Amino acid sequence: ANFHASSSRHFVVEVKEDDSETLRKRKFRSRAHANPLADPQFEYPVSPECVDWSVLYPALCKDGALTQDVDFADVGCGFGGLLIQLGEHFTDKVSVGIEIREKVASYVDQRIKALRNENEGKYNNVAVIRTNAMKCITNFFKGGSLSKIFFCFPDPHFKTKNHRRRIVNRNSLSEFAFVLRPGGFLYVITDVKELHEWHLLHINAFPLFERLSEEEEKADKCFQLIFESSEEASKVSRNEGQKYGAVFRRLTREEFLAKPPQEPQPQPEAPAKAEAEPGA
Repeated sequence: ANFHASSSRHFVVEVKEDDSETLRKRKFRSRAHANPLADPQFEYPVSPECVDWSVLYPALCKDGALTQDVDFADVGCGFGGLLIQLGEHFTDKVSVGIEIREKVASYVDQRIKALRNENEGKYNNVAVIRTNAMKCITNFFKGGSLSKIFFCFPDPHFKTKNHRRRIVNRNSLSEFAFVLRPGGFLYVITDVKELHEWHLLHINAFPLFERLSEEEEKADKCFQLIFESSEEASKVSRNEGQKYGAVFRRLTREEFLAKPPQEPQPQPEAPAKAEAEPGA
């Protein structure tokens, strides 16, 4: 059976009938953190061919299939600020938000439906799915299908033992490079300098990505949007915090083969074990 890409089928958020119809975030409170390494507690498709997108994009589908591929993926879309802006600025592109937290994904799903009802013919090109991008992104998207992928203010997972949970890491970059088409772009932004340095270290070391120049980044419309569109970006601005962003381009096969071989980077040494005291 086909997998119906419906975010609402995995959870229901009850709202009292006497409440106003205004969508309020306080009705969708959720934990700030989620463990992406945990086994998925929700359904996901066996392969991209099994996905029926008609539930999410009914106006853009014919016989259950999208008339065009999904172009942009906002991984960890939060409350959908950037996702909505992508839909408004790129009306000819299909954008999807990916969120692991069920109540947050439910909020974005209902927000998009409300915008469609209030603005006939608009916002049909945006939708949200609840899934774990670190584990399941290749179950939704074919290789080389996405043109842009965004990671805006991801969980920094400060503890060293939890660094493997960071969405940008050596293993996950292979998945993201696979679903990005050659010449596509990967965007990262955070307000944590240490995490920004982590992003630069790991993505620069990955052979299929190359960072854009400062001039190219400034000329990129999406690079401007990630600094101002999401709710987290607005929060950082209100608190007068710093934002650190970067854009990387997915190299083509020819560009990859033409690159000079990289020297292996030294691995950090493991801390020496303390010797046990006599009689311990």
